[in-house]
Amino acid sequence: MLAHLTDDLGVVLRRDLVAAGLDDNAIARRCRTGELTRLRQGVYVATAAYTAADASGRHLMLCRGVMRLYPADVALSHTSAALAYGAPAWQVPLDVAHVTGLEPQGTRTQARVRHHEGVCRVGDVSRREGHWITAPARTALDAASLLDRDAAVCVIDWFVESGHTTLAECRQQLLSRREWTDHLDLTMKLDHAREGSQSVAESRCHLLFSDHGLPRPLQQVEVRDERGWLVGIVDFAWPEHRVVLEFDGIEKYHRYRRPGESIEEMVLREKWREDRIREVTGWTIIRISWADLEHPARLVERLRRQLARSA
Repeated sequence: MLAHLTDDLGVVLRRDLVAAGLDDNAIARRCRTGELTRLRQGVYVATAAYTAADASGRHLMLCRGVMRLYPADVALSHTSAALAYGAPAWQVPLDVAHVTGLEPQGTRTQARVRHHEGVCRVGDVSRREGHWITAPARTALDAASLLDRDAAVCVIDWFVESGHTTLAECRQQLLSRREWTDHLDLTMKLDHAREGSQSVAESRCHLLFSDHGLPRPLQQVEVRDERGWLVGIVDFAWPEHRVVLEFDGIEKYHRYRRPGESIEEMVLREKWREDRIREVTGWTIIRISWADLEHPARLVERLRRQLARSA
């Protein structure tokens, strides 16, 4: 019955349910029977859609409802805007939706909505899905201002690698907010951002190399055989040490998986690629995973030993 009232994310507002003839008691019954899930005051979602969504998707459902509720004097912003653009949700709090008022209203949090007060110029906002959203460079910095350093750098790296903005544009944006209290913190986070990081894992690797004084590797290095044919592209390489570092993660396998190819076929093809790289270059290949990043001291010691041995 409710399918025609929900949008493409499964979100529906109380006012739309009431207009369709459902009073608050009827809405409450549908919540009790599991047909609807309440996201916040005045915002509901079809439970089937909510159950099928991941944490990031559920946050975007909340944001959709909030933006439909509020008038045109707010813009989706900070981490909520970043997720709307498609940025990774690694270590991003998802409990509240973030909006910035286009008119001074003060900073407050109520009913799962964080209202930010800030100056929005013409170039700082754009229209998306019929609502205002902060522009990419502004969003990258606003999101970074709420996050710990590593998560902040991952978000900035994503915005740059995805082509939504550039590091130069982010730095220019930062200059325009020099008087803001987060200026020095954002300067430090932006200094750690790198072009070319294609995933959260690669951004975290860069931070690990920098934090522990490891030599800065080349990234996305093409390896070609004696005929000049491309054998593969490696995540990180220290040519002078004859060492390659590759990250194993499910997102990487999905990114390079060919149409119709099974995971098993993908793994076998990856093994053949690694064997060919080793055969062509004679370099040592080190593979790491998310678990290794959770134990940085052990990983750094492993890398130091291998770099020293190869040197």
